[in-house]
Order: sequence, then C-alpha cells, then structure tokens
Amino acid sequence: MDFDCKPLSPSDSAKIEEIASHYREIIRLVGDDPDREGLLKTPMRAARAMWFATQGYRSDPSQVLSEAIFEYAGSRMVVVKDIEFYSFCEHHILPFFGTVSIGYIPDGSMIGLSKLARVVNTVARRLQVQERLTAELCEAVNMALSPKGVIVACDAHHLCMKMRGVEKQLATTDTYDYCGDFSSDPGLRQEFLNLVRH
Repeated sequence: MDFDCKPLSPSDSAKIEEIASHYREIIRLVGDDPDREGLLKTPMRAARAMWFATQGYRSDPSQVLSEAIFEYAGSRMVVVKDIEFYSFCEHHILPFFGTVSIGYIPDGSMIGLSKLARVVNTVARRLQVQERLTAELCEAVNMALSPKGVIVACDAHHLCMKMRGVEKQLATTDTYDYCGDFSSDPGLRQEFLNLVRH
C-alpha cells in the first residue's frame, strides 16, 4: 500500500503536522514565501516525505528478520545482491543511495530472501552514515541467524559530495563489513566479491 494511503495514528499525524510547521519556517528563512501558490502545500508534502523516508525509526531490524527464519540443512553461501536503498546523511540531511549485497553461510537455518531487502530498508531509512549502515546490517543478520559468517557490501552515491562541498559527480563510496568465517578466510571474502561484482 502506498504510504500516502495508509491511515496514521493521531500521534503520528500530530508529529507530521509539527514537522510541516518547521518546513514552513525553513522556507521563510531561506528567502521564499511559504504562502505563495507553488509552496502552499509544500510543507505538508515535505513532512510526509520525511516521515516516509525515516520510517526505519519505527521498525526493529531484529523483528523484521525473525519473521521468516527456516530450517536449512545446507551450508553453502547465500547471497542477495543489488538491494537498492535510500538514506539520509546524518551530517547534512542530504540523501545518499545505492545498493547493498548481503551474503551469509547458513548454520542450520536460513532467512526468507525478501526479509533481507526489508531489513535494508529498516536500517537505511534513518539518519545514517554509510559505514554504520553496513555494520548494522552485518550485525542484524548475524544476531538473527547465528550463521557461520556474514558479509555485507555497500556501494553508494552521496549528494553531500555531489551537490555541495567538493561537488564530485562521479565519486562513489564502497564499504564492507563481515564476521565469522568471512573474517578468517580471505578466499570466502573474494568468492563473495566475485559473485556480487559479476
């Protein structure tokens, strides 16, 4: 269901109204007229967009992952790659976005594939830094499954580098985190990287 069609609790509606009032003041402070026709509805639209984009604060990664754990007798690597994400840089509140790939080696259980994509949304849709996002995903999967190992790769574009500051349009950032067998076996890490770069 589209976010704009979901019913909101009275508490959530009040918070969105308050966020909208702040957006209205920001528009005034940067030098525009929040009462002109093109901007009349902008504060509320921006508030609802921000509420949607930060919905990770209202979701628990461990609960998301625990909803679909199944027994699994195999022990080969499972990889879900190129999971798109959108987040906000906590330093400038500008978007950064890209893809995440997650690999793990099961140890008696596996997780429903869509839950990995859902947990990426939960962790990303907050004020974040890419390094912590990558580490939190690795930790969340490890805590939920207790697998033999977990590895996460994240590739992202940061608008705080593209539209302000150094203004480098082609720059991307790669981050990795891993634990278990991936920490002790460089060959496993390379196997994962070969899979996600293919």
